[in-house]
Amino acid sequence: MKIQVRGNHLEVTESLHQYVEKKIGRLEKYFHAPTEHTVHVTLSVVRDYHTVEVTMPINGFVIRAEERSGDMYASIDTVSDKLEKQIEKHKTKLNKRVRQEGTHSLFKEQGEGNVHVLVEDEEDFGDVVRVKKFAVKPMPVDEAIMQMDLLGHDFFVFSNAETEEVNVVYKRKDGQYGLIEPTFA
Repeated sequence: MKIQVRGNHLEVTESLHQYVEKKIGRLEKYFHAPTEHTVHVTLSVVRDYHTVEVTMPINGFVIRAEERSGDMYASIDTVSDKLEKQIEKHKTKLNKRVRQEGTHSLFKEQGEGNVHVLVEDEEDFGDVVRVKKFAVKPMPVDEAIMQMDLLGHDFFVFSNAETEEVNVVYKRKDGQYGLIEPTFA
């Protein structure tokens, strides 16, 4: 597993870099073979909040976690624990998906479309401060829900494999999930 560590408003010292590699690198024990994917870790400090963001792209899935605290090392510990819990929680579902695609399981059984944000200038909604682009992969609704949970987001945009349309799944306040499907008038 390759781990890329970068600092945002922070110089990444050798000791911080080694600590991140130690804590995130221990997650490799969950995989059958060493993964060739690069894990992206961003460390930042803003107003005494030490934030760690980790993104792990693995075989078409993305596992993501973020943690913020008053201490960088504590944030690294907590984000590592969050990632481990996500892998434990979803490894059976992920292995089943991967096997259905005809490949071996992803985890050990142990303990190109783009999305653009557009804002019209009729009203002042504020400036768009970030535009994210990502590949929209066709998948069933239950896989989109799992992907949303893995990312730790409240919504997820995907191409519905059944309808071949762009859909959005979201987490409702009651803990259930909702699906937004487009209709054209």
